[in-house]
Amino acid sequence: MGLERLEEVRASFVADLEAAGTDPGAVEKLRVAYAGRKSGLLLELTAALRELPNEAKRDYGQALNELKKFVENGLKDAKQSASASAETRSAHRVDVTLPGRALPRGAEHPIHLVRRRIEEIFLRMGYDVESGPEIEDDWHNFEALNMPPDHPARDDQDTFYIGSEYLLRTQTSPVQARVMERRQPPIRIVVPGRVYRRDSDLRHSPMFHQLEGLVVDEGITVGHLKATLETFLHTLFSDDVKVRLRPSYFPFTEPSAEVDISCIFCNMKGCGVCSGSGWIEILGSGMVDPRVFEAVGIDPERYTGFAFGLGLDRVAMLQYGIPDLRQLFAGDQRLTRQFE
Repeated sequence: MGLERLEEVRASFVADLEAAGTDPGAVEKLRVAYAGRKSGLLLELTAALRELPNEAKRDYGQALNELKKFVENGLKDAKQSASASAETRSAHRVDVTLPGRALPRGAEHPIHLVRRRIEEIFLRMGYDVESGPEIEDDWHNFEALNMPPDHPARDDQDTFYIGSEYLLRTQTSPVQARVMERRQPPIRIVVPGRVYRRDSDLRHSPMFHQLEGLVVDEGITVGHLKATLETFLHTLFSDDVKVRLRPSYFPFTEPSAEVDISCIFCNMKGCGVCSGSGWIEILGSGMVDPRVFEAVGIDPERYTGFAFGLGLDRVAMLQYGIPDLRQLFAGDQRLTRQFE
């Protein structure tokens, strides 16, 4: 047993140290195997020093001391690494015996609550709920609704175009055109959905929600329109709410009317919500223009109809007292949890 044996032990220790890694148990076994006080390998090598000839003891002893320091430093570093690794594992350890944490509960969004409420009202009135594509073609979104390429009403829409032919729909009215293309009267539908325009402030968003209604049949008059809207608004808000129609203009209806309700916050005394007028604009409406019927293949000499549309976001703000439209799209659960 000589210097060659010391080199073998050094090489063996390096390999065993690498194999032990940061496992505290493996590092401890390595310490006992090499530096144990009763049966460690270094103790065996130290005992072998007495059996060497005197001329070999000096070199062997010096090499043995270097090996002892090497093993001592290696074990010290390995122990520190194992300890740090154990602390990290402990910090990230999952105690499966602990009771589970309750996940935060979601709630229906106020816009969805309003949409479902309005749909239920019209379903009871005998309407169908329709839907259509949000990426729409120019013909259904504009031209079929009496808005040719040079029509000034297109400017008010401020459209997100996708190429030259397609766009993000600016209103839910294209669905009305699609339904009239494939169905013959009588038609009674409401169309809720997302729409898109280039607009963003306290009361406007680039994406918002509308609901449109359409009735087409023989003998439909403005009286039917007014009665329908009064029934709807009284059911949605209150029987005490007053309803008025003001003459207006929309490209796809003639005659057209804006519809106001008496302010539900101040009872027509004047407040910030109604700008002191006592009235709140709630929706637009009118009798379907005969040119719209012609575009979709319905005989305007035989059939008449009315259409109306309102913003679901605006209704949600009114019903739940939400001052800023942007709060509806912020994803803040502090808002939605109020509707659990």
